Amino acid sequence: MNDLTAQLANIRIVMIGTTLPANIGSAARAMHTMGLTDLVVINPRLPIDDSSIANAAGGKTVLDNAIISDDLHHSLADCTLILAASARTRQMPKPIMTPQLASQLIARHQQAHGKHGKIAILFGREDRGLTNEELALADYHIQIPANPDYPVLNVANAIQVIAASIYATLTHHDDYTPLAKEMQGVTAQQYPLDIHIRGVWDEPAITHAQRHSLDDAIIDLMKQLNLAQDDNLRLLPQRLSRLSQRLQLDQKEYALLRSLLAKIKQNLKT
Repeated sequence: MNDLTAQLANIRIVMIGTTLPANIGSAARAMHTMGLTDLVVINPRLPIDDSSIANAAGGKTVLDNAIISDDLHHSLADCTLILAASARTRQMPKPIMTPQLASQLIARHQQAHGKHGKIAILFGREDRGLTNEELALADYHIQIPANPDYPVLNVANAIQVIAASIYATLTHHDDYTPLAKEMQGVTAQQYPLDIHIRGVWDEPAITHAQRHSLDDAIIDLMKQLNLAQDDNLRLLPQRLSRLSQRLQLDQKEYALLRSLLAKIKQNLKT
């Protein structure tokens, strides 16, 4: 397996709640044309059928190897970077990237983490996209520049656009666009945050499962200290998740924080 094949194999496309089986096949074809092979389908409304196979065309191998699951968290557990494609930002804003900037982030992440840098890109339902809870799982959101009067792409077309950008970036490593220039024209939030990409690591990044467990441990401690009650936990998990995503913790930093939390809880019992 050459370097490019290995990099592409480390990128997981996750389709959530897909309505039309034909779109799963079209997505498989779009992935195959750009060298992507890892497809996970979460809770499709209808199973893969003949229309999926017909639309997959040369990408039938991707379709044949697709994993059908009802557990999104399990499908993301080994991922160290999660992105979500969304035509609009909802409720809890995350940093927004164009496909080109997202592709640069993916390339740099893989350079830093190698085979340990599993990456997932989430795509939502045809009629309503991703839920707020699903969007909150992502470190960054990807928005495809489009007609502002109708910026919604078919899910397979969105996969094709983003996959094409990733392939172009991974095959032209010297063509990275400066990040500040790349962000021009991207929809700004009320209080814009600079996007920082941690490019040099001495330890692997934490996984989605580790980040989720860290957030849960912090909430449990806050409850124990009476710093958080059940009636004000509606947005706290999302805010903690956004904080930990922005920190881009590595394995040693994660171990340090877990040890600190465990020590505090232990002392509270004495």
